[in-house]
Amino acid sequence: MAELLTNAAEFTVSEIAQAVKRTVEDEFGHVRVRGEISGFRGQHSSGHCYFTLKDESASIDAVVWKGSYAKLTFKPEEGLEVIATGRLTTFPRSSKYQIVIDNIEPAGAGALMALLEERRKKLLAEGLFARERKRPLPYLPRVIGVITSPTGAVIRDILHRLEDRFPSHVLVWPVRVQGDTCAAEVVNAIEGFNAFLPDGSMPRPDLLIVARGGGSIEDLWGFNEEAVVRAVAGSTIPIISAVGHETDTTLVDYASDMRAPTPTAAAEAAVPVRAELIGYVDDHGARQRQAARRLTISARDRLRAAAAGLPRPADLVATQRQRLDHAASNLFSCLRHSVQERHVHFSRVAPRLGPQLLQRRQVEFAERLKNFSLRGDAGLRKTVDRARLTYDPRAERLAAGAQRLVERKRAQFETVGPKLAPNALRAELRHSRSLLAPLAGRLLAGVTQQLGERRNGLNQAGKLLVSLSYKSVLARGYAVIKDADGQLVQQRTGLAPGEGVVIEFADGAVDAVIAGSPPPRKKPRPAPDSETQESLF
Repeated sequence: MAELLTNAAEFTVSEIAQAVKRTVEDEFGHVRVRGEISGFRGQHSSGHCYFTLKDESASIDAVVWKGSYAKLTFKPEEGLEVIATGRLTTFPRSSKYQIVIDNIEPAGAGALMALLEERRKKLLAEGLFARERKRPLPYLPRVIGVITSPTGAVIRDILHRLEDRFPSHVLVWPVRVQGDTCAAEVVNAIEGFNAFLPDGSMPRPDLLIVARGGGSIEDLWGFNEEAVVRAVAGSTIPIISAVGHETDTTLVDYASDMRAPTPTAAAEAAVPVRAELIGYVDDHGARQRQAARRLTISARDRLRAAAAGLPRPADLVATQRQRLDHAASNLFSCLRHSVQERHVHFSRVAPRLGPQLLQRRQVEFAERLKNFSLRGDAGLRKTVDRARLTYDPRAERLAAGAQRLVERKRAQFETVGPKLAPNALRAELRHSRSLLAPLAGRLLAGVTQQLGERRNGLNQAGKLLVSLSYKSVLARGYAVIKDADGQLVQQRTGLAPGEGVVIEFADGAVDAVIAGSPPPRKKPRPAPDSETQESLF
C-alpha cells in the first residue's frame, strides 16, 4: 500500500494545548458568567476552591484561587445562582477549559433572599436569636457607643435626638455601612467597644447602637453576614440595631437585644426624656414628703392618745413607795423578833454544850486517836517488816557480792598487784566505784522514799490529833475547870467556897478561888408511913 503524502505540518500535544489556551484567553479575556454552583465542597487544603457552574444545558469548571477567595464579599455556596466575573482559560493536562473567578455576585434578589432565609434558619437553630439571650437595656446609660458612618445623616439624627431627650456622653466608632469591608469593620467596632476596660482611660460604653440608613438588600447585605451576627450575639454590652427603615429587616435585628425601626427611634429607646425624668423624680419626691408628713402626723396623734391613756409617773411609784415605807417601819420590829428567837434557840442549845459533852467528845476523840495510832503503828510495823523482807535479802546479797568483789579484787591485786602501776590501780578503783554507785543511789532513794512516807503518815496523824483535841473547842471561846488535883469539875455542886481551881483557856491557864456559898441541897423526902394515911388537903 502506497504511503499517503501530505504537506500538513506536525504539532505535538503540548503545542496544540498551548495554542488553544492562547486562543481562548485572547478571544474572551474577562467575562461574566451566570450559572448555578454545583459540586462545591469548601476550600481545598491548598486554600483554593473548585466547583462547577451549570445551567439547564451546559456546565463549566470554575476555580477561585486562595488570594481571590479571601477578597470575596459574597462566598460561594452549593446550589446558589450567581454571576461570576473572571477570565476563561484552559487546563492543558486534561484538555478542559475553565473560568478563573475574581468576584462572585448573587444572580438577583430572589437568590439573596433564599440565601438570607437559609442563613437565618441556620443561626436560629444555633440559638443566636433566642429570647433568653437578650439582655435588658440600661435605664440611664452614662456612655453610649454608636457604630455607623461618621459622614451620614444617621449620626446627626442620633446626636440631635439624644441632645433633645437626655444629653449623654457618646463615643462614635466610624465604619463603612456598605461595601466589601462593611462586615469586617462592624465586627471590629463591636469587639473593640467590648474590649474597653471599665476603669480605663477611655470610658466603656453601657449601650451600643448599630445604625445605618435605608437601602436595597444589596446595600444592607453587610449586616446579614454571619460574622456580624455572631459578633452582635456575643457582645457583653447590650446592643440596639437600627439598620435601614422600618420595613427593612436584617439578621442583626434578630441577634440584637432590641430592634429600632429607625436610628432616631434607637436614640429615643436608649435614654429617657430628661424633662419627664425630672418631673417623675419631683413627683416621687413630693409624694414621699407628703407620705412622711402623714406618717409624722399619724405618729404624733397616736403618741398623744397613748400618753393620755398612760398613768402619771408619780402614780406608778406611789404604791411601791408605800410598800417601802411599810417594810422600813416593820424592819426594826422584825429584827428584834429575830434576835429574841435566836436567843431562845441558843438558850435551848446551851445546856447541851457543857463540860460533860466536851469531856465525852474528848474521850471519844482520844479513843479514835488511840485506835488510829495503834492501826498506824501496826501498819508501820507491817510496812517495815515487808520492806525488811524485801531489802534484807538484797542487803545480804549486796554485802556478799561486795565481799566477793573485794576478795576477787584482793586476789587480783595480790596476783597482779606488783605488776600494776598506780594508774592502773586508780582505774580499777574508779571502775569498782562506778559499779557500787548505782546500788548506793538506789538504796538511798528507797530509804528516802520510806522515810517520806512515814513522815507523811505521822503528819496526818498529828493533824487528826489536833482536830480531835479539846484545844480546838477552847479556841472557840470555851474553858475547862480543874480542881487542885487536876480533875475536871463537871458540876458546881462539887465546889466549895474558898476552894482553889484552875481555869484553862486556849492561850493558857489561870488560878481562881470559888467565892460565895454553895446552893442549898434538897432535903430527902421522908418515906411514907404505911400505917398512917395522909390528908387529902
